[in-house]
Amino acid sequence: MMKQYHRIQVAVDGSKEADLAFRKAVLLAKGNNAGLEILHVIDTRSFQNVSSFDSEMVEQVSNDAKEKLQKYYNDAKEAGIDDVHFSIEFGSPKAIIAHDFPKKHQIDLIVVGATGLNAVERILVGSVTEYVTRTADCDVLVCRTPENQN
Repeated sequence: MMKQYHRIQVAVDGSKEADLAFRKAVLLAKGNNAGLEILHVIDTRSFQNVSSFDSEMVEQVSNDAKEKLQKYYNDAKEAGIDDVHFSIEFGSPKAIIAHDFPKKHQIDLIVVGATGLNAVERILVGSVTEYVTRTADCDVLVCRTPENQN
C-alpha cells in the first residue's frame, strides 16, 4: 500500500522545473487530500556580492517573490486545494528546503524540480535538489517530466 501524505512542500523559484514540480505537487495534494505548502527561499548570499547593500533591492526581490507565490496560491485554490499556504524564507535554500521548513511545518513529502545545472556548476556550487534528496528526513519527489507524461 502506498504511503498517504498529509503535508506536501513544494519549492519554487520561477523556473520551468519549479513550475513542473508545482503542478505535480498540486496533483499529489489533491490525490492525498493533503495540505500544500508553497515555499520560495531568497538566498541571502546573493546580496553579499552587492557592494552597497540596499534594503530597497531586498524589498523588490521580496515583492517579486510574493507576486509569483500569490499566483501559485491562486492556481492551487482553483485546482480545489483548500489547505494551501505560501511562505518566503531568507537564508540558505539547501538548509531551509531540506530541514528547517519541513520540521517547522510537519512536512512528509518535499517536491522539487530537477536542476538544469551542468556538471561543473554542480561541483562548484552544489545542487539544491541533490542536497535535499540526500539529506531530507522525509520523502522527496524530484520532478523531471510533465504531469501528464507517464
